[in-house]
Amino acid sequence: MDHQTQTITDIILKAAERARVETSNEPEPGLTKRVKWPVTCTVGPGLEGAIACESRVGYVNGAKGWLIYRGYDIFDLAAHSNFEEVCYLLLHGSLPTADEFRAFRDRLAEYRWVNKTLRMLMGFPIEEMHPMAALRLGVNLMRQEFTYADSRERRPVKGNIIGSDEDSIPMETKPRGETHAIYEFKRRSRARRLRASQQMDDAGSIQSAYHLIAGMATLAAAISRVHQGLMPLDPDPELSHAANLLYMMTGRRPTPLEERVMDVCLILHADHGMNASTFASLVVASTLADIYLAVGSGVAALQGPLHGGANEQVIYMLEELAETGDVTGWIGKKLAAKDRIMGFGHRVYKAYDPRARVLGPLAEALARGKPDVEPLFRVAQQLEAEVLNRFGNEKKIFPNVDFYSGLVYRSLGIEPEMFTPLFAVSRVAGWTARVLEYLHNNRIFRPRAIYVGEFHKEFPSPAERGF
Repeated sequence: MDHQTQTITDIILKAAERARVETSNEPEPGLTKRVKWPVTCTVGPGLEGAIACESRVGYVNGAKGWLIYRGYDIFDLAAHSNFEEVCYLLLHGSLPTADEFRAFRDRLAEYRWVNKTLRMLMGFPIEEMHPMAALRLGVNLMRQEFTYADSRERRPVKGNIIGSDEDSIPMETKPRGETHAIYEFKRRSRARRLRASQQMDDAGSIQSAYHLIAGMATLAAAISRVHQGLMPLDPDPELSHAANLLYMMTGRRPTPLEERVMDVCLILHADHGMNASTFASLVVASTLADIYLAVGSGVAALQGPLHGGANEQVIYMLEELAETGDVTGWIGKKLAAKDRIMGFGHRVYKAYDPRARVLGPLAEALARGKPDVEPLFRVAQQLEAEVLNRFGNEKKIFPNVDFYSGLVYRSLGIEPEMFTPLFAVSRVAGWTARVLEYLHNNRIFRPRAIYVGEFHKEFPSPAERGF
């Protein structure tokens, strides 16, 4: 192993050691066993705390700072694996054998070529579009290239179209835990279910997941190049997924160190429980739309500033702090104005984010000697120390994945506007794995809302409305 890449592995193993000293080994008993439906749980606004499904793909324990993929600790995967292996693990449930890995790697190399999609994408003014909007469009165009989902032959037969969703009116009441939904049109329900399963063509297969994982990296890199005023580059079949991504974005073959760091970043972002973009993907998939439309909805959700883009804002925040040089005074003003300090706190984690444990020392190693990054890292260190001193022990506010990831990407020569597309390039592995898993025991999502409006309003006359 290259000396520099071994250094990265050592950094990850040290982070793992620190994490394991600070936590115990017991998972949450109520959230790590088979569910006996219906389940009773406390639900907050935005479905917070709701149990939507079972999954073997990944597990997050926010109280202890755990992140698990298919039973493997994120630290072990980051230290000893690569992104292609992790994708295989998430999709298939086990790490690949040597033969399986070679076959999977070769398939991804083949699927990185999305020439027709790129030609169609270049017909749009993507240089004027937000990169995430362009990526979302690119995913839909991939659907046109690699599936026949929108062909004339796939139009639904008029007599087969159902006029409402599959859940019956009785199922609008509190669930009683039946194995199957209760349908109003019982004689037709089995035929409808059979037709739906028969319509799951290549747009809902494992091969489509491969296409999306490989192709989204090519699309993101092409969008980056166009935003720089440059032409997209073809993938290099000799390079790994991480190395190809960097090469197609920057125009130069990455060093072993840069390739290893990008690999680690992709692994750390590949899955993260039932977050907003994953849930959006599952909701769309549950209608049997198809996996391309499901992933497109994940990209759309990730574009929202409450879900994606925080690491980009962290860079701008650190640049501002580097100019002022007054971290303490800046924090005081932020707190007085009740403004959010980007990169700290997490909806789930009440312990140090395990991804940030890795990315922090990686950012330090990469920033060393870089005049455009090292000052930002020093400011980040000061800011972390100040925030932890004020809120760490009492309010359990720690750096999250976004605090240091932007510094890592900046050190790799990536512009801030591409940080969120890189997130999507990684997270597509988790989106597709969870979609394919959910479809094995699919149930269309149908939560309820509590109506708090009026009743028995009298319809006004035209004269009363000024007609």
